[in-house]
Amino acid sequence: MPTSDFKVPYKTISAAVLLSFAGLSHASDLSLPPYNWVQDAALQDNPSLANDPLSEFVVTSDADVWARIRKGFAIPDLTDNQLVINQTIWYSSRPDYIGRTTKRASLYLYHVVEELEKRGMPTELALLPFIESAFNPQAYSTAKAAGMWQFIPSTGRDFNLKQNMFKDERRSVLASTDAALTYLQKLYGMFGDWQLALAAYNWGEGSVQRAIKKAEAAGVGTDFNSLSAYMPAETRNYVPKLQAVKNIIASPDAYGITLLKVDNQPYFVSIAKTRDIDVKLAAQLAELPMDEFKALNPQFNRPVITGSSNTQILLPQSNAEKFKANLAKWSHALSSWTAHKVTNARERIETIAAKFHTTPQVIREVNNIPPKMLLKAGSTVLVPRTDESAQKDITQEVADNATLAMTPDVPDTKRINVVVKKKDTINTLASRYKVSIAQIKSWNNLSHDKLASGQKLELHVPYKAAVASNNKSKATTTKAVAKSTKQASRAPAKSNKAKTTVASKSGNKAPAKISVASASGKINLK
Repeated sequence: MPTSDFKVPYKTISAAVLLSFAGLSHASDLSLPPYNWVQDAALQDNPSLANDPLSEFVVTSDADVWARIRKGFAIPDLTDNQLVINQTIWYSSRPDYIGRTTKRASLYLYHVVEELEKRGMPTELALLPFIESAFNPQAYSTAKAAGMWQFIPSTGRDFNLKQNMFKDERRSVLASTDAALTYLQKLYGMFGDWQLALAAYNWGEGSVQRAIKKAEAAGVGTDFNSLSAYMPAETRNYVPKLQAVKNIIASPDAYGITLLKVDNQPYFVSIAKTRDIDVKLAAQLAELPMDEFKALNPQFNRPVITGSSNTQILLPQSNAEKFKANLAKWSHALSSWTAHKVTNARERIETIAAKFHTTPQVIREVNNIPPKMLLKAGSTVLVPRTDESAQKDITQEVADNATLAMTPDVPDTKRINVVVKKKDTINTLASRYKVSIAQIKSWNNLSHDKLASGQKLELHVPYKAAVASNNKSKATTTKAVAKSTKQASRAPAKSNKAKTTVASKSGNKAPAKISVASASGKINLK
């Protein structure tokens, strides 16, 4: 890790200084990302010029969490790696980014370090969410990875992170941290090397194992640097990024960074909740701003926290005491929502809304149901409580197994008009359009089964059958048009040839050379 016996004020730091720390002699050895040094220096002189997160920083001391993290560093430094140098310069040239990320991290770092120390794991792993999510528990990637530790759905399930309509524990501060550290321990047990364990966390253990086999077959080393040649760019940069952040946390002054002080004490406490409670009410009783409440409890997907034996909410210590006191005095309902399971595929949102004395818009908004979408049978939706369900909480079984599936809102049947052809009978029409004879007679006020050629009938056919029939009709029309076009394309050549023959026989003087257009070009007659 980089160390230094002297300090450099951030306002005077330059790219050359950074390069000297990195061990490079020429700026051309790497590509520095653009950064407005002049503007940032001005903000250092006068933080009121902008909403500069650095304005809230204070100098760290040995009593804070950063010192505790440094003390527990145990992963060998990744050396002789140009990517580490590049990433160190990238991060150190963005103090505002470091500021925002460490401010978010201040809510969670103590807990993560505590859990690492309990397991005897290297404390620099507490910096991994810096790389994964910038310590944003609401982070969601294009690969559908969620939370501070960025679990994809399948890996989350492997480590017992519940994912249902009401909560996603991949975003839970407690559950996801426990799962991530368990996973990292497993990977270290497989590879016996923390750098390879980290690569596997990003790339998958199977991918790292295959890379090791390739390296062994090629007769090269199996350390991280040697295996980099077999890794995708993201994984190749993954461990260097963590090393870069570790470098900066180890010696922030050397990089002109001032870290936000994070007290070496718990930021939050856990409170068991055994009754349903609205998220908004929970924050209100805790006298906590909604954004901070959600930052500590990001796993809840709906506006109600279902009460079960294992439901916990996190609150700062002082707010936890306020929550308990205010809850004891609260005399109204704790939750305004309950669950409703759709048992009939024909049960429309309008019907559900009427049943629970609300509007379709409310049900769509609270359940994130887009317009022109219907609910499939088996779906569970959140609905307002009624007088009948006022005292009934959502059971743990319902909450744990709640799913919501949708389908496009298309009509069940489509009205079409059919002209009876010579060979059509009421039986063949009923079979063709998947309806009954009785229905055809009812729709058209027929008293008998006999149909006349040319007779017009109105049918209400299943939507899919109507679409299939329409497509078949279009295909038939297209085929007929194509056949007609093909025949027409041959006609002009034959006609022109006939005219030329007649003209010659009638004694008219024909030109020495006649050009006649044909479907394939021109025919020259001599």
